[in-house]
Amino acid sequence: MATSSSRGIPAQTQEWFSAILLASGRIRYALALLAGGIAALAMQPIDFLPAYLISFPLLVWLLDGLVGGRRASVRGLTGAFLIGWWFGFGYFLAGLWWLGAAFIVGGDAFLWLMPLGVVGLPAVLALFPALGLALAHLFWSPGALRVFALAFGLGVSEWLRGWVFTGFPWNSFGQAFANHLVLVQLASVIGSEGLGLLAFVIFAAPAVILTGRSGLARWGLPVLAAVALCGMAAFGWVRLQSAGGLRIDYSVLAMVPNVKLRIMQPNIAQDIKNQQQDGAAVLEQFFALSDVAKGAHASGVADVTHLIWPESPFPFVLERTPRALEAITRFLPPGTQLITGSVRAEPLAEPSGESRYRYFNSMQALDKTGIIGTYDKVHLVPFGEYLPFDRFLRAMGLEQFVKVIGGFSASPVRKPLAIAGLPAVIPIICFESIFPHELATDMRGESVFISVTNDAWFGNTFGPYQHLAQARMRAVEFGQPLVRAANSGVSAVFDPYGRELASLPLGVADVLDSPLPTGLPNTLYRWANWYSFASVMIMYFLLALLGRRGE
Repeated sequence: MATSSSRGIPAQTQEWFSAILLASGRIRYALALLAGGIAALAMQPIDFLPAYLISFPLLVWLLDGLVGGRRASVRGLTGAFLIGWWFGFGYFLAGLWWLGAAFIVGGDAFLWLMPLGVVGLPAVLALFPALGLALAHLFWSPGALRVFALAFGLGVSEWLRGWVFTGFPWNSFGQAFANHLVLVQLASVIGSEGLGLLAFVIFAAPAVILTGRSGLARWGLPVLAAVALCGMAAFGWVRLQSAGGLRIDYSVLAMVPNVKLRIMQPNIAQDIKNQQQDGAAVLEQFFALSDVAKGAHASGVADVTHLIWPESPFPFVLERTPRALEAITRFLPPGTQLITGSVRAEPLAEPSGESRYRYFNSMQALDKTGIIGTYDKVHLVPFGEYLPFDRFLRAMGLEQFVKVIGGFSASPVRKPLAIAGLPAVIPIICFESIFPHELATDMRGESVFISVTNDAWFGNTFGPYQHLAQARMRAVEFGQPLVRAANSGVSAVFDPYGRELASLPLGVADVLDSPLPTGLPNTLYRWANWYSFASVMIMYFLLALLGRRGE
């Protein structure tokens, strides 16, 4: 166990520290739960990054209290696992509580499932940090290098969370930097996963101030962590200054020529979308809002080159509703293209039971001639768009949230959309924005991310802001602009540095007009992709191993 040095440490602080080290049973796990809940304050929309300064040192000290010998015991591994589980449960419970809104707007049929979503999902996700802290315990040591053991263990657990059972890297620890514009620029080098790895070390480093046996042992790593944080800020500042600074300078920021975007945000509540709607009336509502004149000399949609509607806005299958297609092509002026979410139906070669089609959650492009491009969603939302372990769960009476017979089908391959006047369009539907490695497969030269989503499922909660932050992170990582159309908000346009050109707030029906910034030729993260994460993890592993062998 690491010991506290009394030199320069107030007596009250020493008492608190000793109480944490000696904590056992329920008190220990309550402290881990508290640490997780505090860490969630770093997420959007609170964005309190210093919360990590409390939660990560607390984790270090809780693990310190377990170490009783050179070799990790079963009891120690079990204790570390439980500390990690309670930490993760507190983190995900505090960060994902808003998922409960989906069970309310989904209708009475889903209310009984709310405990599974609000409590059950955090309990399952907590298994990842539990494994991470058990792994960290294997490399634990009394010295400052144990901080790298923590970072390595949590890094492995975060990597697993992004891949196991198709992955759910929502609220990754690096996401805390998304709205801190200067600090987040380093994502262009190491991505959000790399930022999370840095966060573990930088914010856990102060833990050694209370445990070091000499001045160097106490202050060496915290000083290096402070220097690293200042280095992040300096890198971000220089990168932004080369592009005009924190605020967008339109005289410096290059724009794609002859492109005028308009995002239509209808703000239709999910409980209304779930009801049987008049498709013609919905289209007329969209046409009226899309054609609003935003200025004394404006002509509405006639001024627009690319009109963007959000995810699945229609209560019908667009390409199988000729009247709707005809109405849209009549509405679109010459030279204006529509990019919209939609549902696509494809006949089954061998219909079975009540199902004659397989359905896709899609993004489609249209002009005066009709549909000119289609992208079918690749990464579907488990339980939202399809049921994993379908036969077993349906036998229990479960079904996916979106009521499509048999659930949605996933496209086997990602592909960019070719839309006249735009760079290569990288389509993003809903939570595909949280998987940067999948998006990287589409990147060829300058591009633009176009994201359509329906966050009305989550109402006026933290969910839409967290989803927006992840989309913003993708713009910085890949150095490409991102255009986001959300049914209920937040709709926005970001430049390649994550700076916001324009946005519409949550819960507002309106249109948003914006030019389109050009993308950057490349970023180091886009070129290196997961290698940057792997290189940092290898370094952490070696430092943790060095600390273990130096006992």
